[in-house]
Amino acid sequence: MYGHGAAPPTRSSGMVITLRVLFPIAGFLSCGLLACLPLFRVALLRGRWVDWLLAWMSIPVSIGCLAVVGSVPEGDHRSDIALAAVLVLGAVSGAYFLVFDIRHHRGLPPTGPTPPGPSAYVPPGYGYPAVHPYPATPPSQTPPPPYTPASPPPYTPAPPPPQPQRPAPARIDQVRAELDELSDYLRKQEDGR
Repeated sequence: MYGHGAAPPTRSSGMVITLRVLFPIAGFLSCGLLACLPLFRVALLRGRWVDWLLAWMSIPVSIGCLAVVGSVPEGDHRSDIALAAVLVLGAVSGAYFLVFDIRHHRGLPPTGPTPPGPSAYVPPGYGYPAVHPYPATPPSQTPPPPYTPASPPPYTPAPPPPQPQRPAPARIDQVRAELDELSDYLRKQEDGR
């Protein structure tokens, strides 16, 4: 969807903080009725069956507790217990979301522009030479450390494979030839009219 080597856009830190505020507030300030929202967000990000079960089970629990609050008289202790339970459900689901979201975003690499790496290589198209993201680096000119029988031989990395490079004039000549060919074709089209 985003092409070769391009990563999907990442959320800014402001968006992450906004989501961290809105999801827990939605669960608690709606008196637990929307306590399923933070749980569904965790289930979407994590994808574990336990998280999906918790999210789906929070809906009947919050509706049941609110039904008890609305059906019993106001002075009854059951309404106090049901209201406390639904508020605790909203607070716990918000806290669970915050703990998971903070852990989730700590495990991700930092956001921001990243230099192109080996995955940014795009295969060449028609008539164009391959472009490699990094030029070949010459080997270092430092002398190797002295070898002693007691120490293992020093590690020397293998030199990178030579990059096939075509001279620039050949490319210019190819472009000129293609433009001449296109020009001839267009003249023939105009003469045919």
